Amino acid sequence: MDATEYKTFLTVFTLFNVLSICWCAPQQFCEPGEDASGRCNNGPDEEKPVCSEINLGYCNDLDYSRTIFPNILGQRSRHEVESGAEYLLLSVIHGLLNGECSPDIRLLGCSVLAPRCQDLPNPAPVKSCRSTCEAVRKGCGHAFEGIDMAWPYFLDCDRFFASEQEGCHDPLAPLRARQEVAFSNLSPDEPSTIIQFTYHSNAQMYSVLKRTAAKCSHISRTYSIGRSTEGKDLLAIEFTDNPGGHELLEPEIKLVGNMHGNEVLGRQLLLYLAQYLCSEYLLGNQRIQTLVNTTRIHILASMNPDGYELAAAEVEDSNDPEQQPHHNQEGHELNGWTVGRTNAQNLDLNRNFPDLTSILYRNRRIKRFRTDHIPIPDSYWFGKVASETYAVMKWIRSVPFVQSASLHGGELVISYPFDFSRHLYEERMFSPTPDEQAFKQLARTYADSHASMADNNTERCGASFIRSGGIINGALWYSFPGDFNYLHTNCLEITVELGCDKFPSEEELYPEWLRNKEALLSFMESVHRGIKGVVKDEEGYGIKGASISVRGIRKDVTTAEDGDYWRLMNSGTHIITASAKGYSKVSKRIYLPAHLEKAGRVDFLLKKVPVQPVRPDYHLFLSSSLDTYERFDPYNQFQSYGRSEPGEPREPREPGMGGEPGMGGEWQEKPWWWNYFTQAGVSAPTWLLRNI
Repeated sequence: MDATEYKTFLTVFTLFNVLSICWCAPQQFCEPGEDASGRCNNGPDEEKPVCSEINLGYCNDLDYSRTIFPNILGQRSRHEVESGAEYLLLSVIHGLLNGECSPDIRLLGCSVLAPRCQDLPNPAPVKSCRSTCEAVRKGCGHAFEGIDMAWPYFLDCDRFFASEQEGCHDPLAPLRARQEVAFSNLSPDEPSTIIQFTYHSNAQMYSVLKRTAAKCSHISRTYSIGRSTEGKDLLAIEFTDNPGGHELLEPEIKLVGNMHGNEVLGRQLLLYLAQYLCSEYLLGNQRIQTLVNTTRIHILASMNPDGYELAAAEVEDSNDPEQQPHHNQEGHELNGWTVGRTNAQNLDLNRNFPDLTSILYRNRRIKRFRTDHIPIPDSYWFGKVASETYAVMKWIRSVPFVQSASLHGGELVISYPFDFSRHLYEERMFSPTPDEQAFKQLARTYADSHASMADNNTERCGASFIRSGGIINGALWYSFPGDFNYLHTNCLEITVELGCDKFPSEEELYPEWLRNKEALLSFMESVHRGIKGVVKDEEGYGIKGASISVRGIRKDVTTAEDGDYWRLMNSGTHIITASAKGYSKVSKRIYLPAHLEKAGRVDFLLKKVPVQPVRPDYHLFLSSSLDTYERFDPYNQFQSYGRSEPGEPREPREPGMGGEPGMGGEWQEKPWWWNYFTQAGVSAPTWLLRNI
C-alpha cells in the first residue's frame, strides 16, 4: 500500500468512526437552547425508571407517597429536582402570589416534578389530568400576569399532562373534597359570599379584579381604560351576561372610586362589590342574576392609583413609632387631609375636566344653543391634562353610559349637578339642571338606601345639611367647574360622599360595606326607569346620533351605535320627540306610572326627508359647537399614552427609564422576583420572563 492509498484508507476509516458515533449517540430530546434554560435535560445515557418514596418537603402532601425518577422533566434524582428553578418556584409561589392560587399551583407543579409511580407491569409515571391543568391556568393565569411573570413552562397543559382517556391522575381532588366539606359546614346565618375586608395595595387590587373576572368569566371581564401618570393600569371590570360588547337596549352604568387618592373607602367598596356580584351570581341569588343579566355594569375601583400609594405610605408612617413626632396630624388620625389627594403631576383630577358649565351659562339664552353634548373647547388642551383624566374622558365617550356614581370621602352626603354656581359671584347658589327632578330621584335612591345618610340626626363632618335628607345640589354646597358627564354625554352622574374619614381604619371596612351594600345595589337597579327604545329608518336600520327630546326639559339624549337610547325620567305624562338630520320628526305622548318596575318601551320610525338649508345666523352661533364635538385631543397631546398592540414596536423610553424591546429601546429591567432565583444559584429561569 503506497502513501496515497494509505491516506485514503485512513480518511475513510476516520469518517466511518465519526458516523458510527453519531448513529449510536442517544437521541436529543431538548430543543436548541432548552437545556441551558433548565427546560429539560440531555443526559448522556437514558436511565432505567425507578420508583422511590417522595422525599421533597414542598411535595410531601400529595395524595400518593411514591414517585419515579427520571421524572417527567427528565430530572434523575431528588437532588436534581431540589436544585432546579422549577422546585424553587414552587417553594416561593405562595409568597410571590400573595397566597393566591395556593396550594393549587404547588400541587399541580409537584405532580410534574414528582409524578405518581405506577409499578406494574413496569415502573412508569402517571401524568396529571390535562383538564385539571387547564382549569388552574384559567383561574390563576392572571395572578402571574399581575407580577409580570410568564406561565411556567413545566405547567404546559398540552405537553406535560394527559387526558382522562389516558388514565390521568387528578392531584387536586383531595383538596377540592376538603373545601366542599368546609363550605358545607358554614352556618346559614353567615354571609354566603366570603370577602376579606382588608385594604388592598395596587398589585392586590389588580389581582382581585382579575381573579374575580376569571372566576365569573361567563359574566365578567377586566379591561384597561388607560394608564396613570406613573404608568399604572386604570383597570376596570364589567359585569353583564355578554361581556365585551354593548347589547341592544341594555343600559350601561359606571361606578368610579378613588379619584382623590387619599379617599379610599370607595375604592374598597367597589372591590367588595365586584366580588359580591360574582359570588352571588354563582350562588343563584335571583336579584343579582337579574341585575347582571339586564345591565352592563362597569366598575373602576381606582382612578388615581398613584395618589393612593402616597396616601397608603402616609398611613404606614403614622403607625411607625419613630415617625410619630414628625407625622402630619392634619385631618383624620390615619391620614393627612391632602396627602395623596392629587395625581403624580399634583393635579386634582376632580378639577381637571373641561369646564363646560361656563360655556352653557354663557350661551344658554341663545334660542337654538344645544345644552347637551357640548364639545370640548380647543383651549382646554393647552393646559395640563392628566393622563387619568384623558383616559376617563375617552372611556366616557366610547360607552353609552346612562348613569354613574363617583365615590368620594370627607362628608356624608350625595351631591348632584350642577356643581358650578350659575352666578359668578355666588359661592353657594342653588343651580339646577334641566333634569333636576331626575337627579334628585337618583340621589334619593342612594341616600334612602344607605343605613344612615338620609337621617338628619346623623352626625356630619362639618358642613350643615339640615333638613336636606342627605342630598344636596352641588353648587349649593360649594361651587367648582364640573358636570362633564352630563353636559358632554347622555350620562347622569352623582357624587357620593361616603363619610368623614377619608382613610378609615381597617376595622371600619366591614361595617361600611354593610351601610353601603344596599345603596349600591339600589342605585344600579334604578337605571331601569324612565323610557328606552330604538330609533329606526324605513328600512329597519337603527339611526345613530338621533336626538330624543322631552318637552319642558332642555336637555336631549342621543341614540347609540344601533339606534337604541335610554332616558331617565320621573313618573308623569310627557311628550317625547325623536329627530335626526335628514329625517322627519316624530312625537309621542306617553304616561309613566309612579311605580313602574322597568323602563317603558318607546320606539320611533323616522322617514327620510330632504335636508333643509341652515340659516346664516344659526351657523354663527352653532357651527363651531356642532362641528367640533368629535374633535377629541385635536393636537395629539396624548399619543404617548397609547398602548401598542401585541407584536407592534413600542415607543422608546426616556433615558434612564429602563424600557422594552423595540424602536431602539433597552431591554426591560428584570422584575423584582428575579432575585429569588439569582441569589439561590440555580440556572437562570428565563422561561419566567414575559418579554423574551
